[in-house]
Amino acid sequence: MNKTIMSRVVRITAIAEVIALVWIAAAAGQARAQQMDHSHHHHHAAAPAAQDKRGVENYKLPAVGLLRQDGSKAAFPAELDDGRPVMLNFIYTSCTAICPVTTQVFSQVQDKLGADSGKVRMVSVSIDPEYDTPARLDAFAKKYKAGTQWQFYTGTREASIAVQKAFDAYRGDKMNHVPVTYLRAAPGKPWVRLDGLRGPDDLAREVRALMPNG
Repeated sequence: MNKTIMSRVVRITAIAEVIALVWIAAAAGQARAQQMDHSHHHHHAAAPAAQDKRGVENYKLPAVGLLRQDGSKAAFPAELDDGRPVMLNFIYTSCTAICPVTTQVFSQVQDKLGADSGKVRMVSVSIDPEYDTPARLDAFAKKYKAGTQWQFYTGTREASIAVQKAFDAYRGDKMNHVPVTYLRAAPGKPWVRLDGLRGPDDLAREVRALMPNG
């Protein structure tokens, strides 16, 4: 074999080796990317399930004064003790993420209950009482077509925090707000705590189950 042919063979072999190394590196990178992508999707698929919890709790509620959306005074927790099942959540009117969703769900539950909606007391307590005046809460209630059985409450910052802490819902700042719904069959009964976003069908079933002869 002459020198020219030998030189060509060496160059071809070197090029082949480079191509092989590049291919191996690319294949390894793709495998890592697929593994990371699988892990990423698995994490996000598992996250909602981890957040959706159902528990039964006995909460001791504070004796504080709140204001309804019409400006009238309400003594808490006596406000909840008229014998009807209670469906309660925490909101603030300037929220653009969780609160519009959970409030819309409450509105849909109200619609699904139909004529039975008056048999349950629906309660939404502001976690931003310094901004959420009764007038703002009233506008918010009208936006979601709240019936007379659904009341919105504000008050002092101290009163709001006391209520949040009693329900283990206080997170230090409204931006850390998480979706939780609380249900109670009657005064003196334990609370059902539903963490996570719940659909209107699920909540309507939960509420109906708490009603007499439900």
